Amino acid sequence: MGPDTCHDIADLRAAARRRLPRGLFDYVDRGCDGDIGIASNRAAFEAITFAPRVLRGVAERSTATALFGQNLTMPAAIAPMSPAGLLWHEGEGKLAAAARIFGIPYTLPTESMTGLDAISATMAGSPWWFQLYVWADKAESLRLVEKAAAAGASVLLLTVDTAVAPYRAFNYRSGFATPFKPGLRNITDMLTHPRWLIGTMGRYALTTGVPRMLNHPGTPGALVGGGPRTRLNGGITWQDVTELRRLWPGKLLVKGILRADDARRAIEVGADGVVVSNHGARNLDGATPSITALPAIVAAISQHGAILLDSGIRHGADIARALALGADAVLLGRAVLFGLSAYGEAGAARALHLLRHEFETAMALLGATSPAEITRDLVLP
Repeated sequence: MGPDTCHDIADLRAAARRRLPRGLFDYVDRGCDGDIGIASNRAAFEAITFAPRVLRGVAERSTATALFGQNLTMPAAIAPMSPAGLLWHEGEGKLAAAARIFGIPYTLPTESMTGLDAISATMAGSPWWFQLYVWADKAESLRLVEKAAAAGASVLLLTVDTAVAPYRAFNYRSGFATPFKPGLRNITDMLTHPRWLIGTMGRYALTTGVPRMLNHPGTPGALVGGGPRTRLNGGITWQDVTELRRLWPGKLLVKGILRADDARRAIEVGADGVVVSNHGARNLDGATPSITALPAIVAAISQHGAILLDSGIRHGADIARALALGADAVLLGRAVLFGLSAYGEAGAARALHLLRHEFETAMALLGATSPAEITRDLVLP
């Protein structure tokens, strides 16, 4: 079986579940606490129904759009996802390669096991973005921002919804928490998934050794996590956004916004837009679903900055829902990560193919020939 046997994201998720150790799959698939947010994100999308136009002449249509002066084949980018390098050998590079093939940006996370220069080479002139967590050693974070700019990242996503590390009991039960501590449960879990063990960890063992977080200063942080200098900085404020605005030469997005007043403040301090996101329900269980928060944020800042929607997208029709409610584009997270986990670059590409095809189909059935024609009157929340 290969990626072409998967006909939707649910199929890719099932394939990922078969290949990955249970603890690692749970880390990708689940949220936090009682997993209320995972179900809420999907329920919020499913509650939005369509009011399609007919007889609109949609034989010729295109999913292409533009964002920040960059031409994209569809209104989407790949979200920053730090476990990619553990799911597949050099997973970040595989995601970037799939993004380049499909003509959309890839976002490299701070906690990446692939370096800035390697992603820059993979993208080879195609747009790519960089996501920033501010570390306890703020000066090191600012140096990393300068390195990202020098490497060619065009957009910086500052993640602001993770003041502290979230608590995920299921990771502690499975032994896949940070810092990683080998034990009978997680060792058995890995040994019983030989395709992942040999294909991912085995390849690291034969090449670069234990995968490390290559963006960490000095000696890169190992698989078990970095030191005290690279812990999350819970003390950052809006003043830090202002400081980043002065330092960063490209476009700046503030990621993790769920309130209209915070969106307005982001624009006021110099951001070029926001990412409406509840972190894929991975941080605060019960946080407002992103798609629910979107309309108020659109009303507050749509004339002043870009608005991207993140968290919960599993179908191309979900992209249409987000655009109808005012988003300029979406970030694709777990949907693409399931493909990577199952089949590497080919799986990530399959996920992007399925989502783009579903989105184009939804466009046609809504009576739209381009993303710009997906307007508010096409959905009934």
